[in-house]
Amino acid sequence: MPKAPVFTKEGTRTGMIDLPEEIFGLKPKKHLLWEVVRAYLAARRQGTHKAKTRSEVKASGAKLWPQKGMGRARHGSVSAPIFVGGGKAHGPRPRDYRIKINVKAKRLALSQALSDRARENRVFVMEEFSMEKPKTKMMAELLAKMNLDGKRVVLLSADSNRNFYLSSRNIPRVNFKVAKDVNALDILGSEYVVIEKNAITALKERLVK
Repeated sequence: MPKAPVFTKEGTRTGMIDLPEEIFGLKPKKHLLWEVVRAYLAARRQGTHKAKTRSEVKASGAKLWPQKGMGRARHGSVSAPIFVGGGKAHGPRPRDYRIKINVKAKRLALSQALSDRARENRVFVMEEFSMEKPKTKMMAELLAKMNLDGKRVVLLSADSNRNFYLSSRNIPRVNFKVAKDVNALDILGSEYVVIEKNAITALKERLVK
């Protein structure tokens, strides 16, 4: 069964905890993770790129010169793509880049991503995400005690802990996520995962069907 070290809210290590096998003990499948990450990255794209075609550019509609008798190649419009200032041939058009991924596949990818970090002993459990007031310095000191300063870390909370979020958002490479919102890309984009103890239960309710 996968295990992870447990820390107090002050950053002191107190022991080990067993992690749920069905979330942290799976064998990662690279192709599934690739498909899901690809879909998440594609969904980030705005898709608002647009180039004008020859029918959309502002230009004269007059024929450049007579069809015959000039000794020059025949042309009908200055807005043709071969002319400077003309329309773009096969240019970018607005489009939706989203890729459909089944909900089951997303859940499985998240479990496999967490399993990969657990297999590498990069999952830490914290008894409670608790701060009386937002303080970036306290958060930086807490991460330093856990030897995570300078590392890419995702803090996985059971709920939207405002003080913890505000304390961590200004620290480079630290990402705060709630258990109900986290996805495989968040986990794979980090080196270490620090999970609030109650968030394990929240993950289990979300991922184990």
